Amino acid sequence: MQRKAVRQVRQVLPGIAMLTALAVAGLTGCSAGNGVGITSDAKAGDSAGTVAQPGKYRSLPSPCKAVDGKRVKAMLPAADGLTDEQREQLYAGAADASYDGDRHVGCRWSAQTPEGTRLLSVAFERVVSYDRATTSDDDKARQVFVRRLTDAHLPFPGVVTSPSPSNAQSPSTTPSPSSPPASPTSSPATPGGGASGSPSGSPSSSAPVELGSRVLEGLGNNAFLEDKLSPAGATAAQSRTVRIVFRTSNVIVTVEYSVQPALPGAVPPSGETQDRARQLAQALVDRFDE
Repeated sequence: MQRKAVRQVRQVLPGIAMLTALAVAGLTGCSAGNGVGITSDAKAGDSAGTVAQPGKYRSLPSPCKAVDGKRVKAMLPAADGLTDEQREQLYAGAADASYDGDRHVGCRWSAQTPEGTRLLSVAFERVVSYDRATTSDDDKARQVFVRRLTDAHLPFPGVVTSPSPSNAQSPSTTPSPSSPPASPTSSPATPGGGASGSPSGSPSSSAPVELGSRVLEGLGNNAFLEDKLSPAGATAAQSRTVRIVFRTSNVIVTVEYSVQPALPGAVPPSGETQDRARQLAQALVDRFDE
């Protein structure tokens, strides 16, 4: 009887070993097929290779500290009667409310003197693409810039370089009103002072082209400038607001500088206001390139 029992056990053991081997093989196959195994990781790595790289900037600097204090003082002269504490508070600026300091921040300054009122603001927006499979952060930022350029009724930068074919290229761009901004450039130049009176006498002068809203070159990746003069009033003085928007990689920067004289009838010069705003914008480009 004992020999018969031993013989039966020997016959059962190979079957158990085979079942165990099949079970292990089945588990290995499941792990490879359900995304846990090495094979699935390799496939994920291959698909991740097609995703666009993130933008150059992963965070934003503090806007109130990004602007050089000496430049702010030059753009916003303080009244003589201010105390040292009041001056310090004026030039420290007031940060805009932000719910995400890595995506959108801003800062504002204001100064009032017997000669007039001056306002300055800067804003930084870091653009992020939520579909990097098709659009990179830089591409998304470029789309945001083009949308703002269209809202300003200015032509796309490519049209500016070649005046002769511009008529053929402008219909292809969305903002068909790209030609109207060219004519208003002469109107803001008129109150700008001596620059507007010289074009007829000296053809080489480029003052009418320089003044007014336009696309800018050599400022970040893309840039444009808006120059707006408020309507004249019987008692209120006209204010001039210059706004510069430029893109550097996946960040959009906006600089806005407004000057309003205290006396009615006085018109802020276009050239001086634009120069100060553009110098600040260039300083911010250098700040982001550091």
